[in-house]
Amino acid sequence: QVDVGAVLSEMADMKGGGGNYTTSIVDLLKLLDLDSSLSARKELAQELGVHAGDDGSAEQNIALHKAVMAKLAENGGVVPDSLRN
Repeated sequence: QVDVGAVLSEMADMKGGGGNYTTSIVDLLKLLDLDSSLSARKELAQELGVHAGDDGSAEQNIALHKAVMAKLAENGGVVPDSLRN
């Protein structure tokens, strides 16, 4: 099992902060060196079955962040409540 919170925190420390990766899908994707563009987030939403709000809306971005954390937990990652809510 991987402690997702600890890994992300360590990555943020190494990169000088990581923005607000604990709640922002854009900052989380940037922290992971992944494409955070609208088209990439639309594709991620489709892959994860997220259908909240309009593409790129705050509602969709929040739902996407939660879905990513849920998927990490589903695949054996230890995700703290602070990253799930």
